Amino acid sequence: MEKVGRMKLGSQGLEVSAQGLGCMSMSNGYYGPGKPEPDMIKLIHHAIHHGITFLDTSDVYGPYANEILLGKAMKGGMRERVELCTKFGVSLGSGNIDVHGDPTYVRAACEASLRRLDTNCIDLYYQHRIDTSVPIEITMGELKKLVEEGKIKYVGLSEASASTIRRAHAVHPITAVQLEWSLWTRDAEEEIIPTCRELGIGIVAYSPLGRGFFSSGAKMAENLTENDIRKNLPRFQPENLKHNKNIVRTS
Repeated sequence: MEKVGRMKLGSQGLEVSAQGLGCMSMSNGYYGPGKPEPDMIKLIHHAIHHGITFLDTSDVYGPYANEILLGKAMKGGMRERVELCTKFGVSLGSGNIDVHGDPTYVRAACEASLRRLDTNCIDLYYQHRIDTSVPIEITMGELKKLVEEGKIKYVGLSEASASTIRRAHAVHPITAVQLEWSLWTRDAEEEIIPTCRELGIGIVAYSPLGRGFFSSGAKMAENLTENDIRKNLPRFQPENLKHNKNIVRTS
């Protein structure tokens, strides 16, 4: 099997595999039950052996379990072969989703992720969601300090508006913006994608296959478990799947 190629992500010097490995669904909490840990470690190693070295996780996946899994998978010299990215800023408490961007939280989250990942530096560290109660300049100021201290190499944002991206980039260069981008999720093409291109910021597209729809078809919705978040997404409701089928046929 031919290995996956390499590419520059953004204009700050980060080089990654042209295809990444999103690790969220390996742990319990989003796309149904978690998978057996030994199987997932084998999967991660298989991807690395075939050139997929851009690994994506977050402290909220699990929560925490996914970072711990990645930390275990990085043993035996694997850490030196990958570009490891994780995220901060979202916490699950009392059934609520809370978003944080204050400096104290940013630093504590980074230190905790470093411990779980069992590494001394995170290659790409994203703010998972933007805390609208804290000016993005304040959050970026702390991330800049973490870069200067060698705890992270590059800074990213996830699901940020074009104006927020500009303001953040003025404080410290943003290497990548992560967002959902596929045949059925294209609203980012209006402002966010052009802004990133103008500023030399890379794009990391998550769910490019429509959260599994474009690879498995509409029938996948019938087999989702009760704790799979896709079961409650509007696009996966029966009344909308007929339209989604047309998207697949005409694209």
